[in-house]
Amino acid sequence: MLRVTVSGSGAPRVVLGPGETLLIGRAPDQALPERDATEQLRTTALALPRVAGHVSRLLGEVAVGEEVVRLRWRGSTGAQLSSLFDAPGGARRVTLSDGMVALLDEGDNQLLLLQGRQQPDGTFTDLLVSIDVELVSTPDVRTPWVPLPDPESAPTTEAPRLEPWSREWYVALALAEPWLSGEDDYPRPASNREIYERILAWRGHAWNLERAQRVDDAIRVVARMAFGIADDPFTQGQGRVQNVRFAVGRRSAEVQLVTAKDLAAVLSAQARGTGLRPAEDPAIT
Repeated sequence: MLRVTVSGSGAPRVVLGPGETLLIGRAPDQALPERDATEQLRTTALALPRVAGHVSRLLGEVAVGEEVVRLRWRGSTGAQLSSLFDAPGGARRVTLSDGMVALLDEGDNQLLLLQGRQQPDGTFTDLLVSIDVELVSTPDVRTPWVPLPDPESAPTTEAPRLEPWSREWYVALALAEPWLSGEDDYPRPASNREIYERILAWRGHAWNLERAQRVDDAIRVVARMAFGIADDPFTQGQGRVQNVRFAVGRRSAEVQLVTAKDLAAVLSAQARGTGLRPAEDPAIT
């Protein structure tokens, strides 16, 4: 039979067996089914500690079957699922979005919640949840863990984001375009000149981005927002902007600093010739 152990920094360790489901999130107890006591014990909730206000109350469901374990993602918060298994390359990493279902591999599956934990100084870092799947011969005899409900949990707030239509927002959009448009088989990070020309084509004016240093400065602002102060790649070592812009572009798309909807709105404004007057476009608020 399968035994699943879910753990995270500061969170209680939860062990699941076949037929059991665990709800994970900022305040997932609100999604617990209103059924008889026997059925309620088959579905429990794990509230992650010290999560940011923009994290969804219900992020996902871990459902344990007789032969498979499924993770159904239910949140709008960006996350990645990584696992190790016997295959070429030895690993997989999947970016999760609302409605996706992933089968978990036997062994350690790591769920990384992007910018999910809020630090005392108000900054954000990634939050790691471990989901260990193992095959056991006999079930554990244990007392089910029942969480205390939090009926007064605060509504989900908006995640940190760049100001739409700002210079840094356009730079992030130019860097993340391969991931937003689905052309990320092997994307090459755009050069400073290419970023300038792309923005110039989109809106007809590109501020002072014809100067390479101004593009570098904008990328540093985007990186700080995308990774947070603690994980800012520009503070982790020496190197030019070109060495990290690939990671900044991908991360900007993963944490939804810019989205495919943003790119579509920019292209629509360009087609209408209103790139310099985006405030008149209701596509982005």
